[in-house]
Amino acid sequence: MNKKFLFYIIKRILLAFVTVVIVISVTFFAMQLIPGGPFTSERAVSPESLARLEAMYGLDQPIMVQYFRYLQNAIVFNFGYSIKSRGAVAVIDIIFRGMRYSAATGIIAASIAILLGVILGSFAAYKHNTWVDKTIMVFSTASVAVPSFVVSTLLLYLFCVEWKLLPANGSSWRGFILPTITLSFSPMAYIIRLTRSSTLDVLNSDYIRTAHAKGLSFTRVLYKHSLRNSLTPVITYGGPMIAFIITGSLVVEKIFGVPGIGRDYVSSITNRDYPVIMGLTIFLTYLIIIMVLVSDILYKVVNPRVELE
Repeated sequence: MNKKFLFYIIKRILLAFVTVVIVISVTFFAMQLIPGGPFTSERAVSPESLARLEAMYGLDQPIMVQYFRYLQNAIVFNFGYSIKSRGAVAVIDIIFRGMRYSAATGIIAASIAILLGVILGSFAAYKHNTWVDKTIMVFSTASVAVPSFVVSTLLLYLFCVEWKLLPANGSSWRGFILPTITLSFSPMAYIIRLTRSSTLDVLNSDYIRTAHAKGLSFTRVLYKHSLRNSLTPVITYGGPMIAFIITGSLVVEKIFGVPGIGRDYVSSITNRDYPVIMGLTIFLTYLIIIMVLVSDILYKVVNPRVELE
């Protein structure tokens, strides 16, 4: 690792820290602007009980005291305790509990999307303007246009109601098959289009024509010579995509009953559980920042000619 590359990583980590502070600040003050409070939905809360609840969670302190205390804790993943859960349930425990399911489903879905997207996109580029290319592009366009709740409903009807092959919820490992497919559907379509576009540019390069002139096989030219140089836009999209898929789709997890953090997010908004809402938002920010940084580093690994500034 040369000094320039190391300096780039250090600079990105510092920028990531600044980004986290900004997101924590915006999230905190946005919660303060919401009318009412976390206890306003409770029935028959006396002023004395309300004062005790606010004192218990530190909500009786001046706003700037609350802010700096929350900022200091949130940076080290201490998001406080859930207001609506019974007992003293830490927000980070709720996140880790949901991540057991969201991470497993998301990693598999992201792997499927990247693998099939790259294969189909590069194959469509090589078969440019043929029926194969047009069929793949129609499929990818339709996949991008169709919302996830429509895909979820269609899969539920076919596999659970009509054919009765899979359960309709995430109660067993078989129940995670449909949400995994649903989560991979739209990202795979984007990757197909990105790979096809970048591969077409690479296939018109001189060194690809030279490889064909040498009599190299289709597979070797496509996947050894052209693919490595056409993966840059896929890596750009792949980092944030993996973060978003791992944290789960709110709609998909709700439809299939997956006990992931997407379902916790919906429940926390419905219940006005402010610490959980803020903790999940900031945790998503951490994941996105990490995956974007990993994507930038992979630029250099995949293509050493890329200069990182």
